[in-house]
Amino acid sequence: MRTRREREWYAISLRPQGQHRALRDAVARAGGHLLAMSPLRIVAMADAQTRSRLVDALECPMCVFTSPNAVVCAARLQALATTHAIAVGSGTATSLHRRGVINVAAPKRMDSEGVLDLPMLRDVSGQRIGLVSGAGGRGLIERTLHERGADVLRADVYRRDMADFSPAVLRKFDAMPADAVLFVTSAEALDAALGQLDPSRRSRMISLPVVTASERLRDVCAQKGFRETRVAASARPQDLVRAAHRTPIR
Repeated sequence: MRTRREREWYAISLRPQGQHRALRDAVARAGGHLLAMSPLRIVAMADAQTRSRLVDALECPMCVFTSPNAVVCAARLQALATTHAIAVGSGTATSLHRRGVINVAAPKRMDSEGVLDLPMLRDVSGQRIGLVSGAGGRGLIERTLHERGADVLRADVYRRDMADFSPAVLRKFDAMPADAVLFVTSAEALDAALGQLDPSRRSRMISLPVVTASERLRDVCAQKGFRETRVAASARPQDLVRAAHRTPIR
């Protein structure tokens, strides 16, 4: 059985609007073609309450940033001066470094569980910890830190709004081969995508082989009926593509 590295291949990205370029480039370098299907769009929040909460979060001895979007949207509101930043993944860490934050910690396992396993976050009873995120996201981090006795000061600096698939995108999806790889890096994006597809297209998407960015997302996909799944080393484009190459072609 041949792998995708041996012939032209296709993939689908569910990243938010305007955030497919890095993954598209990685797929293209590996000889593939990417269909961008954005079920969500990122909307920055800049009201007075958001600004006030961000100030409080950044004043904490440690501040967790959950995504590059969190970094970008926060930096639009003020300089990211923080004593010790914690990034969920390498992309978030890179975004922080680009904005002048020097002291950044990031786990090898680039997800919520990896962050929570960092030594500095294991014994946090009585400590104030900032959390810069998007509305509704990374609930596991906040909940677990509270359970460990921390005082979590959360600042949601963006929200995810629904974005409808255009007729052109749906036609391209219909034309995708049966072994096109679906990249899943967000449970919310997957829910939003499946939620706006008709029953036939929904069944077709669930039949596709999937590459997920974490074991947790693999479990989410399994619960929704996906059968062929593989976990990438991280949500980085190059890791997603490497995992796709190891997924056999039917």
